[in-house]
Amino acid sequence: MSRRWRRRQLQEPTEMNITAFMNLMVILVPFLLITAVFSRLTILNLDLPVASARKVENDKPALQLEVILRQQGIEIAEQGMTSVTVAQKGDHYDFNRLGKLLRGIKDQFPEKTDITLLLEPDIAYDDLVGLMDSVRLTVTREQGLRHELFPDISIGDAPLLAGKR
Repeated sequence: MSRRWRRRQLQEPTEMNITAFMNLMVILVPFLLITAVFSRLTILNLDLPVASARKVENDKPALQLEVILRQQGIEIAEQGMTSVTVAQKGDHYDFNRLGKLLRGIKDQFPEKTDITLLLEPDIAYDDLVGLMDSVRLTVTREQGLRHELFPDISIGDAPLLAGKR
């Protein structure tokens, strides 16, 4: 019995075979990296509103389009003069109607790409994003085509209404 015990003690410990584990890691790590979902960030470039209207070749001021987002609704103004007001649908803004109106303006001025968004204080962020989406492009329901409207967006504060402080 003592011989067996000595033989066991004299033998060197066996090495651990990790080849199978390494093969598994070589396959598993690239697979996990390929299938990983990486977060995407979308960045919109915004500008400050221009102080004065630009001039075109024949000294007529260029179209300076403004969309004013108020608590009561949306106003489309051209160089400070309100031309169209889009009322709210219940407690939501009617961005579909706004898109149709802007599409008509874009058809009249196809080279125009910039627009100014003016917001009253206490406007929800979701409403601002919805407004920016409807101003940038519109989708026709019949054909499902996307039409670019005004991708160059400037943001500022809305002027106060008469009688409000």
